Amino acid sequence: MAQATIRNVRYAGMATCVPKRVVSNIDDCPPQIRPARERLVRNIGIETRRVCSEWQYFSDLAYDATERLLDELKWERDEIDALIVVTQSPDYPIPSTAIIMQDRLGLKQTTIAFDINLGCSAYAFGLHVLGSMISAGGIKKGLLLVGDKSGSVLDPLFSDAGTATALEYDPDAPPMYFDLNSDGSGYQAIMLPVGGHREPYGIQHLVPVKDEDGIYRSPSNLVLDGPAVLSFSTQRIPPAVRDLLEYAGCSTEQVDYFIFHQANRMINETIRKKLGLPPEKVPSTLHDFGNTSGASLPVTMTARIRDSLLEGKKKVLLSGFGIGLSWGSCIIDIESAVFPEMIIS
Repeated sequence: MAQATIRNVRYAGMATCVPKRVVSNIDDCPPQIRPARERLVRNIGIETRRVCSEWQYFSDLAYDATERLLDELKWERDEIDALIVVTQSPDYPIPSTAIIMQDRLGLKQTTIAFDINLGCSAYAFGLHVLGSMISAGGIKKGLLLVGDKSGSVLDPLFSDAGTATALEYDPDAPPMYFDLNSDGSGYQAIMLPVGGHREPYGIQHLVPVKDEDGIYRSPSNLVLDGPAVLSFSTQRIPPAVRDLLEYAGCSTEQVDYFIFHQANRMINETIRKKLGLPPEKVPSTLHDFGNTSGASLPVTMTARIRDSLLEGKKKVLLSGFGIGLSWGSCIIDIESAVFPEMIIS
């Protein structure tokens, strides 16, 4: 358990962009597996998802979100000192997507730009890295781009999204509290087993095999151990949230919203009930957007509590967990921040 406090950093705004293409888990699946999909929708809670067009990538969604955010913030490009991209869907294995985005966004060449490879817990880790850089001094304004292109027509869980968050130095800003953790012993629970140096792509990885649900999958597809992820999430997250609340000297009643990674309904409902939280404090986007990987926290903020965040000061606890295995939570106070309407691209 690594707990930390970041001071003098203001949460200035956030924008979310999702593809215009909507895929239904029931209407857009092969007829022979429709009964299984109907059960999945009832149990997991994901009915529709957003999937990129053929030409579209995570960086395109993040670019649109950043452009809108900068426009509404009225920030000048040469004011931005750092650009961090947290994704598992880079444009290329090398170079860094962040460095490409520095040029594409028209940021100055003195901008610090780099990628972080992280999925489900990406948002809390990314906020901590950028916030720490600003708090340390020298950097006044920074951008955090988080999201992935992980959706497909056949996979019933994942959806695509790109988000942009702006942080800035402010000596009067309330502190941000973090709890960040990693457990690599569970790395096989969620992984892409081929494509790296340990097992490079070969022709044998392209041959699809029919699974028990009648879906053809190849060895190059994502491996997801559902029971292991369920056990990890429901056992580790409630105590981690309690520890963070205690560290921040905060009660559950003082937090306006608890936003958890959108993995599936069973996981999130178990976490909510273990923490004794009322449903109205725990918004969800699973039904409409599925699992948007590292972007699920900002997607839920935009889709479900944007109006409330624009009304006045709100205390929000954000908690992401999954691939790695890793889990990270933070408590932030949001006031007078910019939140554009969701961008459909």
